[in-house]
Amino acid sequence: MKRGFYTIMSAQFFSSLADNALFVTAVELLRTSGAPEWQRAALVPMFALFYVILAPFVGAFADALPKGRVMFISNAIKVAGCLMMLIGHHPLLAYAVVGLGAAAYSPAKYGILTELLPPSQLVKANGWIEGLTITSIILGVLLGGQLVGPAVAAHLMALDVPFVDNAAEAAIGVLVFVYALAAAFNLRIPRTSTPLVPMRQHPDQGLLAATLALLPDFRDCNRRLWRDKLGQISLSTTTLFWGVSGNLRYIVLAWAAVALGYGTTQASALVGVVAIGTAAGAVLASMRMRLQHATRVIPLGIAMGLLVVCMNFISHLWIAIPFLILLGGLGGFLVVPMNALLQHRGHDLMGAGRSIAVQNFNEQACILGLGALYALATKLGVSAYGAITGFGLIVAITMWLIGRWYRYNCRHHGGEVRRLLNIARHDHHH
Repeated sequence: MKRGFYTIMSAQFFSSLADNALFVTAVELLRTSGAPEWQRAALVPMFALFYVILAPFVGAFADALPKGRVMFISNAIKVAGCLMMLIGHHPLLAYAVVGLGAAAYSPAKYGILTELLPPSQLVKANGWIEGLTITSIILGVLLGGQLVGPAVAAHLMALDVPFVDNAAEAAIGVLVFVYALAAAFNLRIPRTSTPLVPMRQHPDQGLLAATLALLPDFRDCNRRLWRDKLGQISLSTTTLFWGVSGNLRYIVLAWAAVALGYGTTQASALVGVVAIGTAAGAVLASMRMRLQHATRVIPLGIAMGLLVVCMNFISHLWIAIPFLILLGGLGGFLVVPMNALLQHRGHDLMGAGRSIAVQNFNEQACILGLGALYALATKLGVSAYGAITGFGLIVAITMWLIGRWYRYNCRHHGGEVRRLLNIARHDHHH
């Protein structure tokens, strides 16, 4: 691997570590400030907000500047969001600004790999990125939990820093330095020889006009993937999975509080347990599953939804840990083959960059929609148990409908489905 690759890895690790620690810290900040529970649940959809709004444009922004600079700007925006929390802006608004930074970061993170490395090393590089991301999720939620815990918080509060009045704010102060470290690595990422593509295609075109001109192409790509007889199945499955896993972070925290009587520090460790299960399931799927057999995992999605409902009946830690590993494992085993199938269809239909933009838009829209539903249920006074039951049933029923949709395609468009599966079977690049 080229030396610049390890710089990218370091930047990605620290940025993702801080993202996941900040989520736990923001939950604790809202809890200690006496904010209603629905606001804590709303953190997840608020983070996804700018991903959805900016999805058609962030790819073009990432291509218009050197990728290292795009990632630096993104981390600077995240630092600004953290500082907003410290000087008294509403945590939900500040957290949305951090989400804006994350939305701009995503296409640059993947795009730099294709510019820096030869195609023969891309699969290995993506494996490194995903493995490191899972590790940073596990360590990030644990770090966030420890930073707001009494042991570490006491030492941080002893420093007596301006604008820092409680454990959560002290933790956010630490995370500003973690983002700054990631930004420092961003500045070390080498400039590649790939030519930049300006957002203005015509010199006399205004920036707003150039930006709006990206919308029809994005809409066309989205429509193309949803009309593809295999693309629609894989896209709907991965969209639902990320919608679930994005919100599961908060659901596990809320459930651990009512079922096990846990505070934020203890509950954050259980979020890490789910991530460990997801990593194990993903590794197992990558060893056992073939691309053309990806649709066989659809029943696992139904099981995943029903398992979420079963969380309500667990009140002992020794049952909770293997249960959460199983829940994460099902998700990991489900998403890897479906994600590979989606990347394969997206690459064939429109190219990798546009396909990732469409995928990001749909997944984050699902996180936003499911998160808003969960927050609304909490605001209307539905108990954590009731909200979890509703959430799990929505997942199970939606996956059942996706299974029916696939069987309908096999019956009524069998020739097309077989043709696409045959292409997948003989595609050695995915």
